[in-house]
Amino acid sequence: MGWMADETGLDKTPANYVPLTPLSHLRRAAGVFADEIAVSYGAHRVTYAQYYERCTRLASALANMGVSPGDVVATLLPNLPPQAEAHFGVPACGAVVNTINMRLDVDTVAYIFDHGAAKVVLVDTQFLELAEAASEKMSGPKPTLIECPDAHAGFPASGRYQTYEDLLGSGDPSFDWIMPQDEWESLSLNYTSGTTGRPKGVVAHHRGAYLMTMGTVVSWRMVLRPIYMAIVPLFHCNGWNHTWMMPLVGGTLVCCRDVTAANIYNAIHYDGVTHFGGAPIVLNMIVNAIDEDRRTFDHTVEVFTAGAPPAPATLGKIEALGFNVTQVYGLTETYGHVTECVWRSAWENGTSEEKAAIKARQGVAFPMMENITVMDADMAQVARDATAQGEIMIRGNSVMKGYLKNPEATAEAFKGGYFHSGDIAVQHPDGYIQIADRAKDIIISGGENISSVEVEGVLMGHPDVNLAAVVAKQDDKWGEVPCAFVELKPGTSPTEADLIAFARQTLAGFKTPKQVVFQELPKTSTGKIQKFELRKVAATL
Repeated sequence: MGWMADETGLDKTPANYVPLTPLSHLRRAAGVFADEIAVSYGAHRVTYAQYYERCTRLASALANMGVSPGDVVATLLPNLPPQAEAHFGVPACGAVVNTINMRLDVDTVAYIFDHGAAKVVLVDTQFLELAEAASEKMSGPKPTLIECPDAHAGFPASGRYQTYEDLLGSGDPSFDWIMPQDEWESLSLNYTSGTTGRPKGVVAHHRGAYLMTMGTVVSWRMVLRPIYMAIVPLFHCNGWNHTWMMPLVGGTLVCCRDVTAANIYNAIHYDGVTHFGGAPIVLNMIVNAIDEDRRTFDHTVEVFTAGAPPAPATLGKIEALGFNVTQVYGLTETYGHVTECVWRSAWENGTSEEKAAIKARQGVAFPMMENITVMDADMAQVARDATAQGEIMIRGNSVMKGYLKNPEATAEAFKGGYFHSGDIAVQHPDGYIQIADRAKDIIISGGENISSVEVEGVLMGHPDVNLAAVVAKQDDKWGEVPCAFVELKPGTSPTEADLIAFARQTLAGFKTPKQVVFQELPKTSTGKIQKFELRKVAATL
């Protein structure tokens, strides 16, 4: 036996083992980047020293209110300073942060309040009525509401509740943060979109979030002091963990209440924004911005996009404007992005169309992940031939602890030692994954599988099309046929026949849409198109 067989005295001690947590990033940044701007929103510009103090006061104030380690503190907030501060201040008192989508209906918010047992809710003045109505519908103990006014956006305090700033004023700036004793402790609670049945509560741990922040810095090729614009809602996978990451690199978090092309261009031009993440709909917004909303800039803006495969046509157009887009992929259950389309030098000589097509791939595992691949129904690796389809399977430290109070769904999701994503994909010979579709979005026509993503990508190549979504429509002969819903650019008027003929130039006959409906597409707050709503419409056609 080797000398390592005797490990006497080689133990974990406070000197050589500290539980991993993203809270460590801000504690460090408070000293290292003390005088640098940490958070910017209108007239609100705080340094890292001030940011740390505000988060500390929040932790202290919550503890004074009776929030204990393991309790849940919820938020109903846009991407504003209190939302960023909650990501540190809530866990700094040992509690779990539960960021809730403000655009949910009253019943769903009431369910989340009850299911997560929120003790306190930080709520933006604009959404007070939602919080009040949800509280009234609860069956369990009602949470204490703390009002977060935003006078900058025209939402002054109502006077009905203690305000956020008054709450901070009651906190002790010397409060000793309650750091996790075990990195497996729960850090955040996020609810899935719940398009079928009740949303599930996804529980994340400190270890996974810490490693997510580390892996993202590598993958995004970040250097110190980036200027990051918070476009991805912080209620969506905690903004892909980017708020926890910013103190690691001394970056500035530029808050964004309303995601518009003008606000994005202004932030790049005036604030020097270098990075942001967003769904393909955000890229579309930038590409199709009217002239008066555009601003000039002379640096490359790095963009992570996810949520749906972006159309190659959109990718081609946005890069010409000075944005370098990297396609990433992930789920609420994986803290956000866990695969990336790592660019290879061999692809540099391709045409712009070829490059855009490659950039639409979801790619390979992030550095903090162990293995992400595509498997068949028996959990065997599919052929890496860009044709054989299977389900994306995920293993790694940035996978959730499980679903809150739902051991059956957790066991099902982790069957066979991998997280089952529910996303259908192919794998290229180089290992790069490319989504074909969500399992429920595959269209089966005459026994042939049609990827709605493929058809959408072709339609998005039409110069008059702003957005396209394709769903299955029942058909007596073929079982299902593709039905396209199209949102046109202002001032354009192609006909249904025009778009069908355009698609037919690229697609096989059975893949070409049999019907085109022109309308504004229903979207979630994160920019995903709500296909379940379109399926309802298609069922009536």
